[in-house]
Amino acid sequence: MAQSQNSTVDLATPATCLMGLTSHGNVMVGNKAFEYYNERNPEDYIQIPWDEVDYIAAEVLRGTKKITRFAIFTKDNGHFTFSTRDDKETLRAVRKYVDEDKLVRSPDFIDVTTKGAKSIPAAIKSLFHRDS
Repeated sequence: MAQSQNSTVDLATPATCLMGLTSHGNVMVGNKAFEYYNERNPEDYIQIPWDEVDYIAAEVLRGTKKITRFAIFTKDNGHFTFSTRDDKETLRAVRKYVDEDKLVRSPDFIDVTTKGAKSIPAAIKSLFHRDS
């Protein structure tokens, strides 16, 4: 079993880790790290120190303020996606340790397709552009 990096815990809540095969466990937000522990396998855990967090992207449903999941992007080890029982409460606890400008809204399907559609004319123009 892994030893916690935190000396104090602000929030502990049930969570799902959405990396590859999903696993269920608990998330702990503490003074030194964001930690996830699998409830069935004590050797399956994720510990992300606050100084390793690059930014956190939350997926917010369009037209509502409901957060369905969030991803923590690290400086060296990629990203980790989680969904907790109350994602808003979890991100409020994280906000105490991560700067406000590092908490961003993830683009949804409509944002991505709109940006892609707007880039089509420039791509077509570049196909027929001649250098003189």
